[in-house]
Order: sequence, then structure tokens, then C-alpha cells
Amino acid sequence: MNMQLMRAGATLLAPFFLAFGLSALAQAQSPAPATPSPSSAAANEYRLGSGDVVRISVFQNPDLTLETRITEAGLVSYPLLGSIRLGGQTVTNAEKLIADGLRSGNFVRSPQVTLVVMQVRGNQASVLGQVNRPGRFPLEVADMRLTDLLAMAGGTANTGADTVVVTGTRDGKPFREEFDLPSIFARGGASKDIFILNGDTIWVDRQPVVYIYGEVQRPGPMRLERDMTLLQALATGGGLTQRGTAKGIVVHRKGPDGKVQVITPEMTDTVREGDVVFVRESLF
Repeated sequence: MNMQLMRAGATLLAPFFLAFGLSALAQAQSPAPATPSPSSAAANEYRLGSGDVVRISVFQNPDLTLETRITEAGLVSYPLLGSIRLGGQTVTNAEKLIADGLRSGNFVRSPQVTLVVMQVRGNQASVLGQVNRPGRFPLEVADMRLTDLLAMAGGTANTGADTVVVTGTRDGKPFREEFDLPSIFARGGASKDIFILNGDTIWVDRQPVVYIYGEVQRPGPMRLERDMTLLQALATGGGLTQRGTAKGIVVHRKGPDGKVQVITPEMTDTVREGDVVFVRESLF
């Protein structure tokens, strides 16, 4: 009786063990998840530059601890090894370079070298113009983008334009390109957020303005928003006064030849940079 029960149980559990075995076999044969290669990780690592202050230490060798500044030639003078070129090296490569020198010179049998960047001075970029904190900023990572650097500068000021200009050098040639900030944050615009390189300069120009005078609540210059219509410009100026009239509004606009043209626009027409809008007084 017990033998019959055991045979029946084995018959019922056979499909389970078969499925379990196939699942385990599939997992064993499936490829391991892809991991970033060391070369791709090193490509995004910060590269040391002239003026950087670094601290080098070797485990259990306090006499080999050194805090120094990388020279303009990219060199540091390290105990036992003399001058070593660290400029242009990643932190990982610089640690390996020192460790190899100590090992090959039989100074330390199995050196464990640690290099820490104390101050970044070698790789910097400038942000100028209409930003909240203009100045020079360190590029502490190799993959710093345009928006990252603008954030370090406190973002664009209220008077800043929507477009910025990036100048520098790419592949040994002068580089200059304008970037529209709103389009970077639009869907699919991340590719326009370029990498910033050492020596780049970001310029944020002043936002274009239009001028309104005459019978409006708040005459004077005002920020020109994108695709702003005449009606929107008047609304930004607080609207017309009780004596103002929407009839006979004129716009003084400089033409391509430099001469000023007098235009009578519709309320739905867009205004342009430098336009001067005059609101007449009602005669009745």
C-alpha cells in the first residue's frame, strides 16, 4: 500500500520537477546582466588639470602622504619617484601610475594609493551676463552639461534671455553656438544639453524689451516674451487709461535699413524687439 502511494505521488510531482529543472537550466544558460565596462566609466571620470590641489596617500606609509598643486606643465614632485605627469590623467589612472612607480622601484611591495582632489582649479568654465551668480566655476565631473553649469551660476536672472551662447574650442577649432533653453526642457530636447569643456564660456544676453508710452497704466520698457502680441504687451503695461483709446495705436519699428517705420498694427500682431508702442488719447 505504501509503495503504491509513493508511486502515485511521484507521478503527480513529475511535471513540477521537470518544470523546475527546465527553469533552473534556463537561468543557468541565460547571459548575465550587462555592466558598464571600465573603459566607459573611465571616460566619464574627472581628469586632473593644471592648478588642481591633490592629496596623495599610500596605505600604511604615512611618509608618502603629499598634498600639492599640479604645475602648469601638469607635473607633481612625489617622494621617491620625482616628477610625475598627472595633468590630463583620470584619478584612477593617476593612482595606478604612482602605485606602479612605487612597485617597480621596490619602494613598496603592494602599494594602495589614494588620490583625492582637494581643489579644482585646472578645469573651469565661465558663466557671464544675465545670471544670478556670474563667475568661473570648476568642472568637477567630466559629464557636466550646460544646464548643470547654469544651475551652479544660480540660473538666469529675471532680465536674462531664453537663449544662451556657448563659446570655446572643439577638436582644436573655435566653437560658437546658440542654444534655446526652453527647447532643451521640451520633450526630446535632452540631446541639445551639450557637455561643457574646460575653457568654455557661457553668455546669457539681456532679454529683449519693448517700450510702451502714452495712455497706459504703466508706461516704460517691459520684457518681450516669446510671440508676444500687441494686446499682451498692452496688458503687461496694465492696460489703457480712461483717456486711452485702442484706435490709432501706432508702433515705431526700426527697419532693416536702420530707418524707423510707423506701423498701425492689429491687436493680434506680434511685437518685436525694440518696438515703441504709442497709445493715443481719445478725443471724445
